[in-house]
Amino acid sequence: MLTQCDSGGASVDVVLPCLNEARALPWVLERMPPGYRAVVADNGSHDGSPRIARDHGAVVVAVPERGYGAAVHAGLRAADADVVCVCDADASLDPAHLPRLVTELLAGRAELVLGRRRPTSVRAWPPHARLGNAIVAGRLRRRGIPVRDLGPMRAARRADLLRLPVADRRFGYPLELLLRAAQADWRIIETDVDYHPRIGRSKVTGSPLGTVRAVRDMSALLASLR
Repeated sequence: MLTQCDSGGASVDVVLPCLNEARALPWVLERMPPGYRAVVADNGSHDGSPRIARDHGAVVVAVPERGYGAAVHAGLRAADADVVCVCDADASLDPAHLPRLVTELLAGRAELVLGRRRPTSVRAWPPHARLGNAIVAGRLRRRGIPVRDLGPMRAARRADLLRLPVADRRFGYPLELLLRAAQADWRIIETDVDYHPRIGRSKVTGSPLGTVRAVRDMSALLASLR
């Protein structure tokens, strides 16, 4: 059961979008805080990730529609906790840091709490990926959204998240989430979390070309959501 210290009495589910993360999942799931339930949203893995997740006590949801947003949304719908966190399943982020975000949320300081990534090494966040993130975050700040990072670790109330009309089911999901949250007058804050070299290659920004494509697609999304 959750302790008062862990979550202030609220239940917490952790959605882990997953595509071929068999090497990383054991570490990620073993680092889950006491009482935080892992919901692995599997996006078509062929490396045994679903079996590994179940063996480590996680709930596994099969998500046939490909895309990061599709996986997160399916995991959110499968969750039933009051508070839902999202965390990557590639071991770049430590689930043990999730209570930092949940504490801020339950203290009433924000409706959406983001983990602002602090790389533990240059290899953790390649310069091209960091630059792409900075460009998009800068454009968000010009819209009055106070973020320095579009980080993949976040916490919010499940019911609130389900009310947001986030339609993107691919890699634009985190950006649209921030835009929709701002439109709904949510308070958005960041708290620092360590960012480690991921196990395996990033599906989005693993190469400079991938980063350019991600920035292009997110810029188009920003232009379309005024």
